[in-house]
Formats: sequence, C-alpha cells, structure tokens
Amino acid sequence: MAKNTEVSEAQSKFHVGDEVSFKIEKQTFTGFVDKSYTNSFLITFESDDPEIIDKYHKKVVINNRHLKMIKAAPQPEVEDEADEDEPKSPKAKKSNKK
Repeated sequence: MAKNTEVSEAQSKFHVGDEVSFKIEKQTFTGFVDKSYTNSFLITFESDDPEIIDKYHKKVVINNRHLKMIKAAPQPEVEDEADEDEPKSPKAKKSNKK
C-alpha cells in the first residue's frame, strides 16, 4: 500500500523547531516540534512532574489538531530559481601535456 505523503492544511501550519502548546492528562505543556508525521508531530517538552517524565520521557506524539502555535521557528529563505540561470564562472581547463 502506498504511503500518503501529502501535507494537510493543518499540518502545513507547523514546522520543525516551532514552539507549541498542548494538553496531556488535563495539564497544559509547551514544547518544540522535533519531527513531522502524516497527521501528528513528535514534540519534546519539559515537566516538573515526575510521573509525567516517567511516563513520556520528555517526548510525545500529538495530533496536529491538538496543537496551538506559540512561536514559529525561523525558516530558511528559499532562493529563486532565476539565480540558477546566471552564468557560472568558467572552470580552469587541465592541460594535456605529456
């Protein structure tokens, strides 16, 4: 069966490195997006509750519908393809002396 690799509209709101908030066991936490899946994200978070740390080991997978954006991570600028059309510097040719 083929894997669905399309990014949903809700998924496209979040990127790796974004700071997000979510709820686990009726408590609100903040964390950072580490990895993106089809309908969810792997989130790394901190907690002072030893039971939460023992159960989740500071990482949890949360459905994208249950995340709220706190702060977006800086995204690298995408260069235009027009820059590729510029002539490149000529490379030095090797001499064929024997």
